[in-house]
Amino acid sequence: MLQKIQQTLQAAGVRLVAVSKTKPTSAILDLYEQGQRDFGENKAQELAPKYEALPKDIRWHMIGHLQTNKVKYIAPFVHLVHSADSEKILHEINKQAAKHDRIIDCLLQFKIAEEDTKYGFDLPTAEAMLASAAWQELQHIRIVGVMGMATFTDDEAQVRAEFRRLRSIFEHLQGKYFVGNAAFREISMGMSDDYHLAIAEGSTMVRIGTLLFGQRE
Repeated sequence: MLQKIQQTLQAAGVRLVAVSKTKPTSAILDLYEQGQRDFGENKAQELAPKYEALPKDIRWHMIGHLQTNKVKYIAPFVHLVHSADSEKILHEINKQAAKHDRIIDCLLQFKIAEEDTKYGFDLPTAEAMLASAAWQELQHIRIVGVMGMATFTDDEAQVRAEFRRLRSIFEHLQGKYFVGNAAFREISMGMSDDYHLAIAEGSTMVRIGTLLFGQRE
């Protein structure tokens, strides 16, 4: 299954993040040995011990809601934080990154779904932050794109519309706040059930767990 998905994604120029939350290190190693290097976790306290136990060329992605008091556990090594969903968490990531003399790449998470359980910025709040003087002082984070999760529904038209909205947000921010910034290039959207739709709407990075590892235990 991994090779089949990789072939589809490579043809579209899309990166695969294998979502390994709740999975044992043996299952992660199995995909690692097949060439997979990007893995995503939902919880910092689960991610940190996996980092310690597994090969150090794995690129770890934090994809779940991140609490400020948990940032310190992943700041020394995390490759990309997909779920930067508030100004408060970005300030904390910057603070912890500075302690390790790192610049941590982050995606701004936007709430594009209709479900109340989803986190994320709305566009006016994100713009106010990016235009503020305080924002310019954050030297230990780098915003490299956006992330969003579509509504969990069988309505493909709705899912497509939500993905299209995230791409529109990306293009707006790129044209207004990140002009000429080659690092601002990622649109992280699409999971096991909807990644084909996400690719069609401009995703550069998909987060797939169930198709690779099976249903959660």
